[in-house]
Amino acid sequence: MCEAESKSSVLFIATVAAFLPAFANSAINVALPPIGVEFGMDAVLLGWVVTSHLLAMAVFMVPLGRAADIWGRKRFFTLGMGIFAASSLFCAFPSSGSALIFFRLFQGMASAMIFGTAVALLTSVFPPGERGRALGINVTAVYLGLSLGPFLGGILTSYLGWRSIFLVNVPLGAWVVLLTLRRLEGEWVEAAGERFDWLGSSIYALALISTVYGLTSLPSAAGAGFLALGLLGLLAFGLVELRSRSPVLNVRLFRDNRVFALSNLAALINYGATFAVAFVLTLYLQTVKGLSPLAAGFVLASQPAVQAVLSPWAGRLSDRIEAQVVASAGMGFVAAGLLLLALGLDGETGLGFIVAVLALLGLGFAFFSSPNTNAIMSSVEKRDYGVASGMVGTMRSIGMMASMAIAMTFLSIFMGRVQVTPEVYPQFLEAVTAVLSVFFVLCVLGIFASLARGKVRRGE
Repeated sequence: MCEAESKSSVLFIATVAAFLPAFANSAINVALPPIGVEFGMDAVLLGWVVTSHLLAMAVFMVPLGRAADIWGRKRFFTLGMGIFAASSLFCAFPSSGSALIFFRLFQGMASAMIFGTAVALLTSVFPPGERGRALGINVTAVYLGLSLGPFLGGILTSYLGWRSIFLVNVPLGAWVVLLTLRRLEGEWVEAAGERFDWLGSSIYALALISTVYGLTSLPSAAGAGFLALGLLGLLAFGLVELRSRSPVLNVRLFRDNRVFALSNLAALINYGATFAVAFVLTLYLQTVKGLSPLAAGFVLASQPAVQAVLSPWAGRLSDRIEAQVVASAGMGFVAAGLLLLALGLDGETGLGFIVAVLALLGLGFAFFSSPNTNAIMSSVEKRDYGVASGMVGTMRSIGMMASMAIAMTFLSIFMGRVQVTPEVYPQFLEAVTAVLSVFFVLCVLGIFASLARGKVRRGE
């Protein structure tokens, strides 16, 4: 296979693979109210249907990205797609809400294998001058999945039930596995022969689980204890990795590479300030506004639809203009949208206003995501592509979990552990306003992190 064919094959397969987990994550949002009714789950427990997937992604993203660097990126990518298809089948037929959360953990691990290798594969075959465009197309696939998720998820949930959201991933995942085996020749192993850091990976996983569980259990004393224990574990992980000859995560990248460190921090803040917006809005639209899952899906689709259209252009722009400028502007648009929602969302808010603000958020995401990912991947050497790709996904997952933790904490504080019914609508709206206000403040901080990263050292 010639170089051009290899590039196009990797781009096509990585693009399709990026679409599937994004679609599954987005579509599940509109199905949460029916799932809650069927299994008797309150708003906080419904949050764990989303958070369990993100937790598994965060725990496995970096270790499996490193393992792929050592033993083969195509091998781990293919295995991840297979597990994703199988776990989707189990998610469709859980015996309880707890079983659904359990199976979502496996789906999250599979998504970690996909996201932790797909971006690395693209970065391996596309040179710096073409990389922004390729990554922009990949990001477009992610947000096309996010944009079609609420729309198609609403249709599937309304006419075929929420289980169909998971069932559609089974044949599609199997098709990607076959496509990868037939179309991708060779293997990408940039760190072959290096030792895998089992100790560091174990400490990392346990520390991250403790941190996330603590975040989602706040403001209880047990939650604070687990959070403190998790943060201490992450500190211990950093010390162990500094002494390791073959670390699962080269923490020196954060110490010595300013662009890498601050670009990842900006990504963490961006996802932390935005992901749970869809979660609280889908509850708002289907309870306070009384919309069906299909109608709510139409409204929510406006944000990722705008991002899907603009992301390729933003990616190409980042090949010519520094991410410091483009991504920071995108973060500014996001902050403006969050402020408008925080000030304008109540029981009488019109759907036109919500759609317009979501479109503004989509504009901001497009200008931030592709350029920021390009900056991260272009700031490291080839041997670290898998780890950098894993870190991109890890920042996304941790940010998303932090976002969900913030939302669930405020819902718990203002409402308690109850379902969203008309009796608690005033408390629910107060919680949503508080969540959006915190997100706005975080996003403003993210603008400064993005501006402070400096310029990317581009390849020759």
